[in-house]
Amino acid sequence: MNEATRTPIEIAQSVLLLAGLLAAWEFAVVWLDISPILLPAPSAVAISLVNGVKSGLLIKHLGVTFFETMAGFVLGSVAGLVCGGLIAQSRAIERLLYPYVIAFQTVPKVAIAPLIVIWFGYGVASKVVIAATIAFFPVLANTIVGLRSVPADQLELMAAFMATRRQTLWKVRVPQALPFILVGLDVGAVLAVIGAVVGEFVSAKEGLGFQILQSGFSLDTAGVFAALVLLAVMGIAIHLAMGFLRKKVLYWVDDISPVNFSG
Repeated sequence: MNEATRTPIEIAQSVLLLAGLLAAWEFAVVWLDISPILLPAPSAVAISLVNGVKSGLLIKHLGVTFFETMAGFVLGSVAGLVCGGLIAQSRAIERLLYPYVIAFQTVPKVAIAPLIVIWFGYGVASKVVIAATIAFFPVLANTIVGLRSVPADQLELMAAFMATRRQTLWKVRVPQALPFILVGLDVGAVLAVIGAVVGEFVSAKEGLGFQILQSGFSLDTAGVFAALVLLAVMGIAIHLAMGFLRKKVLYWVDDISPVNFSG
């Protein structure tokens, strides 16, 4: 369901469900006397989050991860749009490139992350590339599907008017593909968060992924949860922003399910 179409009652129900789950979590931790190393109470996570934000440490790491995510998303999206456009327009290019694209997609990005770090260094560049590789395929797949979803009668009409291939592309294919492309961008943006964190897990000196590892090494489980909360908030914010953009650009189009092949 589109977040924008949710009624106040449905939103209130979701909030109450979350509050109930947190209350049950807090009660279970206290009642069962669970060690905070194994599972901290929500109150302990909230304290760790507030302290991290006040000190500026979590905000700093959040900024790094956000930059890596957005840069990787832009890079992967541009590559996906270009490759998707070429493959959708030419069967010869599809036969040449698409098998390699599929082969690359089937390789888990966690497996190739160490290679990317070796090739692009231990700085931000390698995290951007890893995020781009994960954001690439949803944009590519949705672009291909969208450009090929034009009804045959519209193509025949353009041919009857002697329209060039470029005119057909920009006046018919691209408008028809926009809903698919924007949904693909939405998926790619959220998946780029995963790519950035994977890169930080492999090698980093800053970022929320790095902070999660550091907190884990020091047995600060509440700190791990605090970083995860920020990651979740960032992912939700990116998704809502992309949904808002899609709604403004394509205000007349209903939601379309994306073609999503995450890696």
